[in-house]
Amino acid sequence: MRLNGKVAVVTGGSSGIGLAIAKMFTVEGARVAIMGRDQTALDAATQALGMSCLAVRGDVTSLSDLDRLYEATQAEFGSGIDVLVANAGVGKLVALDEMDEETFDWTSDINFKGVYFTVQRAIPHLNSGGSVVLMGSSVQRLGVAGYSVYCATKAAVRSMARTFSAELLPRGVRVNSIGAGGTETPFFNKVGLSPAEMEEFGQMMAERIPAHRFAKPDEIAKAALYLASDDSAFMAGSELTIDGGHAEI
Repeated sequence: MRLNGKVAVVTGGSSGIGLAIAKMFTVEGARVAIMGRDQTALDAATQALGMSCLAVRGDVTSLSDLDRLYEATQAEFGSGIDVLVANAGVGKLVALDEMDEETFDWTSDINFKGVYFTVQRAIPHLNSGGSVVLMGSSVQRLGVAGYSVYCATKAAVRSMARTFSAELLPRGVRVNSIGAGGTETPFFNKVGLSPAEMEEFGQMMAERIPAHRFAKPDEIAKAALYLASDDSAFMAGSELTIDGGHAEI
């Protein structure tokens, strides 16, 4: 029960990695608030997580939605936030010469602006001794054709883990990031490819990973649990890379 009695917030917590993190945090004793944009997915997640979960529908690009999330969490659980996981993220596979402004702005708004203000708006609610976990990606260290905007936004996430730590450590709050590799989640069904193209892309990505497979959501959730708990009390501004060796080998 490494998070016993703690309050945790997970954005993008209604599916994929975010839901796996919320489930693991709940098992470890935390009271968890999740935020997502799809009410149907939120309802299903609430059923899976049980009575210790609060589900708030909202968008991380909306500051008013973020404020409502934190106010609702405070009202529901009666205390500040001990763990914040900025997990919400999107991406589309688009070649550099085909990228349009709308897709650029959509990706940047959620992956960069969304993460930035997810943390900024939480500051008044974060308890001393708390932990913030940013969901990055190991591709921020690689050159992946068709992923120029996504990779750049994830590089920004890695940078924010450092700069946020410099500002929040004096308040007693640690910030770290996870460099997640390809993971078996609905994310890869939303990159803008046909089913046949998606299968080909998945095979190509798996072949590039030395472990020759994608991660399971629980494998990423275990990294988030480590960073959220006191087990990582001496970590700040760092990144845990969980990618089957993709960025290193």
